[in-house]
Amino acid sequence: MDPNAVYAEIKQMLGTVPAFLKLIPKDELEAEWNLFKHIELEDGIIPNKYRELMGVAISAATKCRYCALFHTEAAKLFGASDAEIEYAVRYAKNSAGWSAYLNGMQVDLGGFKKEVGEIVAYVASQQGGMAGKKPDQKTPTTRM
Repeated sequence: MDPNAVYAEIKQMLGTVPAFLKLIPKDELEAEWNLFKHIELEDGIIPNKYRELMGVAISAATKCRYCALFHTEAAKLFGASDAEIEYAVRYAKNSAGWSAYLNGMQVDLGGFKKEVGEIVAYVASQQGGMAGKKPDQKTPTTRM
């Protein structure tokens, strides 16, 4: 596709052609736009709101201000509340903290995998074997 046609499609979908998309080399523009459009704008197996909340969390962990702004605004656009956004950031903080601790302490990965398996088996047994059921089925709220 001609770069001008790609820019026209971007403007039609976003109302403008953001400067960061104009930086993409013309021979890569169509491929990059198609990927961006597919991942960020189209419906997928994970609803947009939850994908954007994942983006908020990743942005927080990687400390990317551009991504944090984009994904926060996109999450709001797709219906995320301020509380959900804050929770995603807090979740990222917690996960990054444990990652730093486990890696820094050089916890044995094999032993960790074994313990996680034991925890999952135990929690599943406490839930009456409900682990792995479809989300529309009633499940207890116990979390690992």
